[in-house]
Amino acid sequence: MLTASHLGFRYAGTPVLHDVNLRAEPASMLAVTGPNGCGKSTLLHLLAGVLKPAEGLVERPPGTRIALLPQRTGDIDALPLTVAECVRIGRFGGGLLRRLTRADKAVVTEIMERLDIAHLGRRRLRELSGGQRQRTLIAQAFAQDAEVYILDEPTAALDVSSRARVHELLTERVRDGASIVMASHDDEETALAGRTLRLSSVSSSAA
Repeated sequence: MLTASHLGFRYAGTPVLHDVNLRAEPASMLAVTGPNGCGKSTLLHLLAGVLKPAEGLVERPPGTRIALLPQRTGDIDALPLTVAECVRIGRFGGGLLRRLTRADKAVVTEIMERLDIAHLGRRRLRELSGGQRQRTLIAQAFAQDAEVYILDEPTAALDVSSRARVHELLTERVRDGASIVMASHDDEETALAGRTLRLSSVSSSAA
């Protein structure tokens, strides 16, 4: 579904990633681990097509639907969005000008309820706590009809109960056939994955 071959990347000429290889299969979860600064976020942005590799290749079948949850999303707080509006954006895969169907609205309602943010629907993003905001962004990602979910530290700001809710959703999406590539420092979270890619300074090893 998604393959990376011999990926390399540099920031201002400084190597960040070198010779990284991975394959994201349908109905599977791949955990990307490693210390801070080893390039996990960079790798996820390369896989999602946000960044272009300096070396190597990322291959995706034409039309592959990818949902990206980045780790740093501070700019979104400047938008005058409510929680419900933010989650609904995840359903606009066919274009922002189309109208949401009854089925779209049902998906949004369900994911907000499952992540315990339905009661926050009219609150502005800038009014939320860190955990509430993170659950809103996770809901937006899971509201998408994606084949590949690329998630950067999805539960880092969440309490135990909220992490359990997210882990349940991750397991369900894999069972339904999606591919998940997830960067995480959480041992419990990485244990959900069938495979692990460990990054170190300008290197990688897969297990």
